[in-house]
Amino acid sequence: MIVRQDTAATSPARSHPGYLAAALVFAIGMAGTTLPTPLYGLYQEQIGFSELMVTVVFAVYAVAVITVLVLAGNFSDTLGRRPVLLCAMALSAASAGCFLLEDGLPLLFAGRVLSGGAAGLLSGAATAAVLELAGPGQQGRAGFAATAANMGGLGCGPLLSGVLAQYTSRPLDWPFWTHLGLVAVAAAVAWSLPETVDRPRPRPPLRPQGVRVPAEVKGVFAPAALAAFAGFSLLGLFTAVAPSFAARNLGVTNHAVAGAIVFTVFAASTLGQSLTRRIGAPRALPAGCGVLVVGLALVASSLLAKSPALLVAGAVCGGVGQGLAFRAALTLVGDAAPAEHRGGTISAFFVVAYVGISLPVVGVGALAVTVDLRTAGLVFTGCVALIAAGAGAYTALRPAKARASGG
Repeated sequence: MIVRQDTAATSPARSHPGYLAAALVFAIGMAGTTLPTPLYGLYQEQIGFSELMVTVVFAVYAVAVITVLVLAGNFSDTLGRRPVLLCAMALSAASAGCFLLEDGLPLLFAGRVLSGGAAGLLSGAATAAVLELAGPGQQGRAGFAATAANMGGLGCGPLLSGVLAQYTSRPLDWPFWTHLGLVAVAAAVAWSLPETVDRPRPRPPLRPQGVRVPAEVKGVFAPAALAAFAGFSLLGLFTAVAPSFAARNLGVTNHAVAGAIVFTVFAASTLGQSLTRRIGAPRALPAGCGVLVVGLALVASSLLAKSPALLVAGAVCGGVGQGLAFRAALTLVGDAAPAEHRGGTISAFFVVAYVGISLPVVGVGALAVTVDLRTAGLVFTGCVALIAAGAGAYTALRPAKARASGG
């Protein structure tokens, strides 16, 4: 993989594991985006809003992510990775501030918009920074660090807030004060990172790239993005409505347990990612889609049987499948992308993924208004399973094209 680096960055990047420091920044930033997950029930009691509004609040976050990816997903290719990471940390801190000052839906929405902006900046810039800070022979480990930081951070957010909400006296305050402290640490780490982008002088004007995929990547992009769409749809289900379902239908009222259930799917995703390199990305993509379909079937079974055990089994199986497919897809897309367009290409990939995390979940919330939440969840799992099966079948039947496109 060809990486653009300026002279000052080359030596520091290879003299210490800078990619791990960048991965830490990535994980802390992403943890902030899922902190509210176990808290939505408390906000519903405090403010008073429906299950549909929960999914709308969640969707506002995803829309913000997509907007930033479309408008600024390629900015780190011009400005450098470090300035964009610092901007993401500032947005993450502002989001926590909104939740701490929250007195109704307006600040709740504002907090989610700012959080989405942070995630949008991090998705492309932090992934590229982790990959580019890896020294010789570290590319495989760096690829795992990037995807594990993303999924691990998303999983740690609900676990942290669930424990603090359950076992502290101020359940809606301590999660965000804690995250503010972590963001301060992440900002200091980001400031110390060597820059990996050779910034031209004079700097060209910043122009939104939209969603544009280089010709070299198009062969693998479509099936990879569809697999990411399906996997992120499962993650969206768990981060938006799984705690509500667990409380109403399964009797799980402990916030720490609800956070742990959500953490399980992300932890399983990280496990799946660790297996991708052994299997090989072209084979891991269809295999991950197949395991994801099984996980979705288990989630559907948990809805029918009202079984917490089946829900956890679905989280584990679906998470492993999502992790396998996600890392394989990101590897194929990242390897095929030209170095000068890598940040923008990765951002385009995440646009599709975050459409997957938002639209189906809002559909569940809207459907739950006319039917019960269980029926809405069954419709959701069936539709997403079809998408995952289609992406997996395509890549299984055309592996040669995927390998060629993946470099």
